[in-house]
Amino acid sequence: MTQLSQLVTIKDHFLGSLDSPATLLEYGDYQCLVCRLAFPIIKQLLKEMNGKICFVFRHFPLKTSHPLAFEGAKAAESAALQNRFWEMHNLLYAKQNELHPSIWPKLAEELHLDIEKFNTAFHSSLIEEKIQNEFMAGVRSGVNGTPCFYINGNRFDGDASYDNLKKVLSDQFL
Repeated sequence: MTQLSQLVTIKDHFLGSLDSPATLLEYGDYQCLVCRLAFPIIKQLLKEMNGKICFVFRHFPLKTSHPLAFEGAKAAESAALQNRFWEMHNLLYAKQNELHPSIWPKLAEELHLDIEKFNTAFHSSLIEEKIQNEFMAGVRSGVNGTPCFYINGNRFDGDASYDNLKKVLSDQFL
């Protein structure tokens, strides 16, 4: 069983409480079709298991096969600096088929972000470094593709269907 090399902290992007009985962490890529298919499953789990699970998202952009994934991560992190990470996260998956180098400012406008701050952050080496650090933490944790899930720090290699994830997460409450 592979474990996370970097434990979940308050610095991560998370929904729910870090004190929840179960933490579901995803290493994801905004241009990955399977990540987009997992997105509504995670939203449903969060809704139904409200208060019992914490969801954490970390970037793992596969630049070679998904050339816009790194820029998507930069857009999400730039929005995060204006406390809008999750809104951008949702928008990136909703508009995955429309991703293009010219879309990033349009997405920022759609979220009513301060465009100047967004653009400055988007081109910041600090944002790129944060994404690269998450990627490398994923590599050290054994991530070799997306999406890659961890439940309470242990890699989950099973079927990531709604029913299966719900059962494995529910087992953490016992």
